[in-house]
Amino acid sequence: MLTIDISFKRIQQLAIPAIIAGIAEPVLSSTDAAVVGNMAIDSTESLAAVGIVGSFLSMLIWILGQTRSAISAIISQNLGAGKLEDIKVLPAQAIFYNILLSIIVLGGTYFFVEEIFTFLNAENKVLDLSIDYYNIRVWGFPLTLFTFAIFGIFRGLQNTFWPMLVAITGAIVNIGLDFILVYGIEGIVSPLGVKGAAWASLISQAIMAIMALIFLLVKTDISLRLRFPLHPEIKRLVVMSLNLFIRSFSLNVALILAVREATALGTEIVAAHTIVANIWLFTAFFIDGYGAAGNVLSGRLLGAKDYTSLWILTKRVNLYNLIVCGFLMVVAAVFYKTSGRIFSNEDEVLNAFYGVFFIVILMQPLNAIAFTLDAIFKGLGEMAYLRNILLIATFLGFVPILYISRYLGWGFTGIWIAFVVWMFFRASALVIIYRNKYYRLAKN
Repeated sequence: MLTIDISFKRIQQLAIPAIIAGIAEPVLSSTDAAVVGNMAIDSTESLAAVGIVGSFLSMLIWILGQTRSAISAIISQNLGAGKLEDIKVLPAQAIFYNILLSIIVLGGTYFFVEEIFTFLNAENKVLDLSIDYYNIRVWGFPLTLFTFAIFGIFRGLQNTFWPMLVAITGAIVNIGLDFILVYGIEGIVSPLGVKGAAWASLISQAIMAIMALIFLLVKTDISLRLRFPLHPEIKRLVVMSLNLFIRSFSLNVALILAVREATALGTEIVAAHTIVANIWLFTAFFIDGYGAAGNVLSGRLLGAKDYTSLWILTKRVNLYNLIVCGFLMVVAAVFYKTSGRIFSNEDEVLNAFYGVFFIVILMQPLNAIAFTLDAIFKGLGEMAYLRNILLIATFLGFVPILYISRYLGWGFTGIWIAFVVWMFFRASALVIIYRNKYYRLAKN
C-alpha cells in the first residue's frame, strides 16, 4: 500500500500556501472597508454599507461556494483509493453545476436589492450606498464561484500552491484599485467612493477567475469539456453540497442576524461591527490554512483506509493551529488600538470597536479547534454531521443568546457573546463526534 506523507514538512507545504490564499480572501472585503472608512465624506455611512453588503454577499458565496469542499473531498478520496482516472469527467460537470447555481441565485436576488437591505435595517444614506455598492459587486458572484470550484479541484489533487498565487494576485489588484478608484487620481481618475470599491472588487474577481482557469488548463490534465452522461459521483457531490448549503445557510443566519442587530443599534455600531467581523474573518482564514492541509490529507487517508495516520494527522494540525492562534492573540493584543484605526477615524466607531474586540481575541482557541475539525470533516465527506452541528449551534446556541442579550440590554457586547457560545457549540460537538467515530477506528 502506498504510504501517504503526513510529515511536518508535507503539512507545511500544504498549509502555508493555503494560509496565504486564505487570508487573501478576506483582504478583498477588508480593503474595501478600510479604504471607504477613511474617506473624507460619508465615511461612517460608507463603512456601514460595505459591511451590510459584504455580509449578504458572503452569505451567498459561502452557501453556494461549499461545492468547493465537496469537489475536493471526492477527488482526494478517489486519489487515496487509486481511482483518480475513474472521475476524469466529474470536474467539468461540477464547475458547470456551480455556474448554473450562481446564475439562478443572482437572478433571484438582483431585483429585490432594496427590500433585502431594508430588511437588514439599512435606511436613508446607508441604504442608498448599499444598493450602489451591491449593484456592481454582485456581478463578481459567478466569477467567485467559478474560482472556488477550481480551487476545490486543486485541493483534491493535494495542491494549494496555484490557488495561493491566484489569491495573492487578486488581493494585490484589489488593494491597488481601491485606492485609485475610491480616492481618485487628480486630473486622471475621478473619485468614485463606494462605487470605486465595488469596481475594484469586481475587476480583481475577474482576474482571479481567468488565472484559475489558465492554471487548471496548463498545470493539470483536467478537461473542462462537458461530457455526458453524468458521472455517478455527481449524485454524491449534489448530496454533499446540499448538506453544506443547509450548513452554510444556518451559519449565515448567525452572521446576518448579527449585522441586523448591530444596524438596529445605530450607524456607528454597525460600522464597528464591520471592523470586528473583518478581523474575525481574517483570523478564521489564517487558521484555516492548517485546516486546509488536514482537509486534503484526511480525504486521501480515508480513501486509503489509513485510520491510524488520520488520527496522527488530526492531532498534528490541531496542535499547529493552536500555536497559530496563540500568535494571533499576541499580535491582536499588541495592536489593539492600531487595528481599529486602520478601518476608521471616527471616535464613536472606534470606541464601540474597542469595547468588544477583546472578545474576538479570547475566542481564538475555540476558533482553532472548530475550524480545524470542520475542515477535516469536510475532507472525510461528513457533511451531514457538519450540517446538524451548525443547525444546533445556530438555533439552540447563537439565536437564543442574541435575543436574550437584547432583552437584557447588553447591546453590542451581547452580539459577540452570542458568537462565543456559537463557537463553543461547534468546537465541542466536533470533538465528541470525532472521538466516538474516527479515534475508535484508529485504535481498533
